[in-house]
Amino acid sequence: MFFDDGMVMMCKFVKEGLNMKIYLTEQSYWSHRIKRRNLPGTVGRAGDLIFIEMKKTIFLVIALGFFTACAAHKNTVSNSIARRNNSNVRQNNTAPSNGYTSLSSLQYIDKYKQIAVQEMKSFGIPASITLAQGLYESGAGNSDLARVANNHFGIKAGYSWNGKVYYKDDDNKNDAFRVYQSPEESFRDHSNFLKKKNYASLYTLDITDYRGWARGLKKAGYATNPNYSDIIIGIIEKYNLQQYDTGDYTVNPKPVAAAIAPVAVQPPPPTTASASIPTPAPVTVPDSSAAQAAPVSKNYAVKQGDTLYNISKRFGLSVDDLRALNNLNGNSIYIGQILVVIK
Repeated sequence: MFFDDGMVMMCKFVKEGLNMKIYLTEQSYWSHRIKRRNLPGTVGRAGDLIFIEMKKTIFLVIALGFFTACAAHKNTVSNSIARRNNSNVRQNNTAPSNGYTSLSSLQYIDKYKQIAVQEMKSFGIPASITLAQGLYESGAGNSDLARVANNHFGIKAGYSWNGKVYYKDDDNKNDAFRVYQSPEESFRDHSNFLKKKNYASLYTLDITDYRGWARGLKKAGYATNPNYSDIIIGIIEKYNLQQYDTGDYTVNPKPVAAAIAPVAVQPPPPTTASASIPTPAPVTVPDSSAAQAAPVSKNYAVKQGDTLYNISKRFGLSVDDLRALNNLNGNSIYIGQILVVIK
């Protein structure tokens, strides 16, 4: 239910009415007792009990209406306040909406895939899930919430949010949503948001299990849409977003020639019998020994940005193997922690 500015007066009116009703009820009660004083004791007492119960019922109904109305009013804002607030947010936005060029779904994916992969490496959330949620919640970055408030995931303000808000009709009239300085800040807050306890079970899933993640998000209460998990899975499979979960995609891939130095292999000198045969040109093959060298030490020290997933892939292990080798119950690791990485 939505309450405008006039609801303040209504709350005051109900409160005054409640006080008056209590007063009148008390007066009527004692007047009733005086009139009943000369009646037989049993009838008088029965009438008194009925009147007392009626009094309690009236009091509870009025009190419930008053506190419900005023509590609801406390958590809502009027249309005029919402409009003024949103106008200020638009004016302070560094990317004015009048100069905005709408994005297609493919353009959105291409623009934000690097951020999604980086968040996956830092927090262990599948990049496909992050991209699909952003694509769906922001309308490929074209919604007012994304363009004006840089909010790509529809995260509401909540009681813990101390920053600016943007009002928009959602589950309720003028629901408050978080405002960010940049899309990158929105992606990072999305990752932090999924660190809440109700999402903890998701991190026991494999990073490539996007179906399990999508269903887990719905089960944990991320969205009220009953078809939310199917929608996210459909987006991932339509645009092949799961390709970013495999670890083969890097945020800033280096050219192969720069990463692996070529080594020239010379053929042996020709014999007398083959002197008339032209000498073949030198063959160049990549020296991949440095890239494929097995780690010497069986231990690894956790560094900034490491997750169990990228460590396991680096040493050719599954996440479950890495947990078993180090007696880990979950996915939590800390910088400087020594992990066993060789069976």
